[in-house]
Amino acid sequence: MADIFDKCRDFHIAKDMMARGVYGYFKAIESAQGPEVKVDGRMMIMAGSNNYLGLADDPRMKKAATEAIARFGTGCAGSRFLNGNTVCHEELEKKLARFKNREAALIYATGYQMNVGAVSCLLGPDDVAVVDKLDHASILDGVKFSGAEMKRFRHNDPGSLDRILARIPAEKGKLVIVDGVFSMEGDICPLPEIVRSCKKHGARLIVDDAHGTGVLGKHGRGTCEHFGLENGEVDLIVGTCSKSFASVGGFVVGDEDIIHYIKHTSRSMIFSAALPVSCVAAISTAIDIIEAEPQRRKKLWDNAKQLKEGLLRAGFTVGPTETPIIPVMVGDDVKCFMMWRALYEAGIFSNPVVTPAVPPGHALMRVTPMATHTTEQIRRVVAAFEGCAKKLGIKPRAGAGKSA
Repeated sequence: MADIFDKCRDFHIAKDMMARGVYGYFKAIESAQGPEVKVDGRMMIMAGSNNYLGLADDPRMKKAATEAIARFGTGCAGSRFLNGNTVCHEELEKKLARFKNREAALIYATGYQMNVGAVSCLLGPDDVAVVDKLDHASILDGVKFSGAEMKRFRHNDPGSLDRILARIPAEKGKLVIVDGVFSMEGDICPLPEIVRSCKKHGARLIVDDAHGTGVLGKHGRGTCEHFGLENGEVDLIVGTCSKSFASVGGFVVGDEDIIHYIKHTSRSMIFSAALPVSCVAAISTAIDIIEAEPQRRKKLWDNAKQLKEGLLRAGFTVGPTETPIIPVMVGDDVKCFMMWRALYEAGIFSNPVVTPAVPPGHALMRVTPMATHTTEQIRRVVAAFEGCAKKLGIKPRAGAGKSA
């Protein structure tokens, strides 16, 4: 008789890595997400966080969160549809809409829930979703849950997108979904060309700006501002509040009628408890800081430039990145885990990325600076990479990527 738990007992990959001492996941951090963190009782340079602007441990963020708890308690105890909606949620949505130069916004409890819920309620079995092959998993899951047909175009290739859209029958609803900044590669989608193709073929467009918000654009408004496309060329902008906003949650912004529809049909919002007000208050404060302190964004980019140029001088390939996400190419999965372990022992917290997250032979270390890192901390990260590669006999894959 078949037992659905057999696959659980036969799952040995992670346990094998643990036995070899190279398991690089679920590390228990004992301190706040700062430039340095405490792990296993010792301080390490955090070089693998999405806390791009360094706001996760900012005193103003913590003050806003604790004051919200004092007023509203630790949780909303229900869906926003029923008893979980507060004035703070609605005030944040108005602020987010203004920040993104759109009519309306909607907040979710997580970024994953947002993509799954927004995408699945907009699409139906008679529609077609066209997605970049490297889009985030939450986008792909949203399409699957909708029952729509999914077509995938070559990564950041507007020509591939255009050819796919041209073959979709006119009577089919068409929705194109792309990441603004790709979370592993660090490259930016060619948004102007994607917008032109969507308009040409009557397709609607969603940009997931999880890693662009707070990072790209003169005012940190993200990918659309970066390209000067803030006049409705993109139908919906979505994102997470766990990166530059240094909290948790998801958001979608766009025309008021569209947001109203999503608000009343998105199952992952309707059937989930509301985001705690402490998180709502922190996100609101993060937006205020982003708007008031552009020097944070400049320091982030300065740190990314120093880190990337140092790695290139050391002979590493850093992939096609155009942002502070810096993928250091290693190649082999085993070598990648060995490199992670050596860096960990050297006091550097980084992220190993292996198959199936990347194609076979393309394993990488995902490194990200923060605005709050010092020049000396960045220098130590570069020195550790160089020393660990030499120690392990791993020859850097020399090559140049785009400048950060």
